[in-house]
Amino acid sequence: MALAGLLQALTLVQEVARTGSAPEGAMAASLGSLLETDPPDVEAVYGGPTGVSLGLRRLREALEGRVQDPELLRYTAAVLHLERRLRRDPERLAAIRQVMERVRAQCRHFPVTHENIVATLADCYVEHISSLGPRILVKGTPEQLARPEVANSIRALLLAAIRSAVLWHQCGGSRWQLLFGRARLLRQAEALAREAAT
Repeated sequence: MALAGLLQALTLVQEVARTGSAPEGAMAASLGSLLETDPPDVEAVYGGPTGVSLGLRRLREALEGRVQDPELLRYTAAVLHLERRLRRDPERLAAIRQVMERVRAQCRHFPVTHENIVATLADCYVEHISSLGPRILVKGTPEQLARPEVANSIRALLLAAIRSAVLWHQCGGSRWQLLFGRARLLRQAEALAREAAT
């Protein structure tokens, strides 16, 4: 589910960069995952499999080899690299956690997709992730990328992708699983997709 969360956030990055918008429900689930810093289980991070149904679809397509998306693979590799660097920086992780506590307070008054909250999450990405380097260069439609609210959404979603990468690692995920455990991952993704559809 965490791997689906990662792919969902990055798929939304692509959609926002190209069109300026993305499905509200998927956005809310991905951005909302940032606020679940002490969840009882993985399902609570996304609100169950339904919250990552878009990511589960992309994960199944990737594992089955039906979709070759070099851009998505490049984003995924970059996020996993940043996650490894972030994991070794407890001070930075603590600072991000403090921002999430402030955002949780904001969410008492606004939905997580509200422009003010998205801007706070984007600022968190700029302050605490961008300096980790290397920067993720997002491709899209120039007129969309020039809009400040689109740039904020992309940064907030990249932060959500990193959060999912952290969770995937915490659950025992590794690059070796992606290389050698594709069949097992596909079975799990299919089971979660069936659960999301019911």
